[in-house]
Amino acid sequence: MSRLVVVSNRVSMPTERGAKAGGLAVALAEAMTPGSLWFGWSGKRGATSSDQATITDHGGLTYATVDLSESDYRRFYVGFSNGSLWPLLHYRTGLLDFKRDDYEGYLTVNDLFADRLVPLLRPDDTIWIHDYQLLTMADALRRRGVKNRIGFFLHIPFVPPAVLHVLPSAAVLVRALAAADLVGFQTHGDRMNFLESVASCMDVHPDDNHSFTHNGHRTETIVAPIGIDADGFARTARRAAGMAETKRLIESLVGRALAIGVDRLDYTKGLPQRFDAFGQLLHRHPEHLRRISLLQIAARSREDVDRYQSLRRELDRKAGDINGAFSDFDWTPLRYMTRTVNRNTIAGFYRLARIALVTPLRDGMNLVAKEFIAAQDSSDPGVLVLSRFAGAAEEMTEALIVNPYDADAVADAMHAALIMPLEERKARHAALLAKVRRTTAASFCRDFLARLKAIEVNA
Repeated sequence: MSRLVVVSNRVSMPTERGAKAGGLAVALAEAMTPGSLWFGWSGKRGATSSDQATITDHGGLTYATVDLSESDYRRFYVGFSNGSLWPLLHYRTGLLDFKRDDYEGYLTVNDLFADRLVPLLRPDDTIWIHDYQLLTMADALRRRGVKNRIGFFLHIPFVPPAVLHVLPSAAVLVRALAAADLVGFQTHGDRMNFLESVASCMDVHPDDNHSFTHNGHRTETIVAPIGIDADGFARTARRAAGMAETKRLIESLVGRALAIGVDRLDYTKGLPQRFDAFGQLLHRHPEHLRRISLLQIAARSREDVDRYQSLRRELDRKAGDINGAFSDFDWTPLRYMTRTVNRNTIAGFYRLARIALVTPLRDGMNLVAKEFIAAQDSSDPGVLVLSRFAGAAEEMTEALIVNPYDADAVADAMHAALIMPLEERKARHAALLAKVRRTTAASFCRDFLARLKAIEVNA
C-alpha cells in the first residue's frame, strides 16, 4: 500500500492540536493513517532556512518540518501569499500589492520545500499538496524528477481569467498547477474558473470529464467540498452546554436572543458590512431593541500587515457607534471581542444562538456554517444567515442566503430569522443537517484520495 505524503504550508504538530485546531488541520488529520508523512513549515523563523527537514515520529505518523529565514518568510508568506494571492483569489484586486521580489521569494520557498521533501520520498508515495501558498510545488517536484501521483487542493476560491490576469505572474502559476495529476476545488464555480484560466493561459481546453492534457501530461479536476465531523461536533456542543463559559453567557443574555459571528479578523469576512447590517436591524425593526445581542468573535490575525490593523480600528469604531446609539444601561447590543476562543467553548455558544451570521464577502467554503448547524438542538434550532459568496452556499440552500454587500437585505434576513415559526426552523435545520452529515471531513479526504489513487501515473 502506498504511503500518503501530505504537504501544507504549516504542519499541525500533535502537541499543537486540540480545541484551537483550525479547519484544515482537523480535516487533514482525517487523512493521516498510520505510516503517513506530513511535510511543511515548522512555523519557526531564523537567520537561514533549513538545509534539511526535521523529522518527528509520533503516534504512528511522521512529521517533517523546515524552518524559514526571516527574509524567505517575509517574501513568501507575508509578501506574495498574503499580499498578492490572498486578495486576488478573494476578488479584492484593489488590495493586491504585487512586488517582483516577493514573487521570486514565493518561487524560492516552493523550490526549497521540494528540495527538502525529495530525499524523504519513496517511489510509491501518493503526494497531496494543499492551498494557495504552494501553487508551484507540484511543478517544482516534477522538475526534480518526481514521478509519483501528485494531487493539489485549493481551499480558497479560484477566480475567473479576467480577475486572475490582474496578477503579472498568473500564467506561470496556472501552468505550474497543471503539473499535478489531480487538482481539487471547493465548488463547481471554482473549478470552472480554473479550467477557463487553463484555456486562457495555456490554450488548452478541457474534455467532457473536466480534464485536460498539456505536453503529454493529463490533469484531472475534482469538486470535493470540505466538511466537518458533524456528529462529533454535536457531541462537543451538547457537553459544552454545561461549561462555565456557556452558563455565564446564558446568564448575561437575560432571556434575549443571541446572534453570533465567528471569524478571523480578515477583510474577506465582511465584518464592517455585518456590523452595518446589525445596526440597520435595530434601526428598522425597533421591536428587537433589548431583545437581541450580537456576539462577534473575530480572532486577530496577520497583525504585522497594515490593512489588518486598519480593519481592526474600523470595527472598533463601528462597534462603538452601534453601542453608543442603541445600548441601554442594562443592555449592550453588540459584544465584540478579538481574542481567540477555543473550539469547545464556541460549540456551546453556537448551540445557544438563534442566528448565525456567516456573511463573508468571499470564502472558499466556511466551516462555521456547518459547525453551527451541527451544534443546534434539533427540537428548537437556530437559523443560518449565509452569504451567497461563501462556498458553503452552493450546498446549504436551506439557509437564508444573502448578499453581504446589501445591509438592508441582511437586516431583513435577521428579522426573518427572529420571527420564523418553529416548524420552519426545524424543517430548514433538518435539511441542512442531512447535508452537513453527508459531506464530512472524512468523506472529503476519502473522495479526493480515491480519485487520485485511481489515476494512472503519467508524469
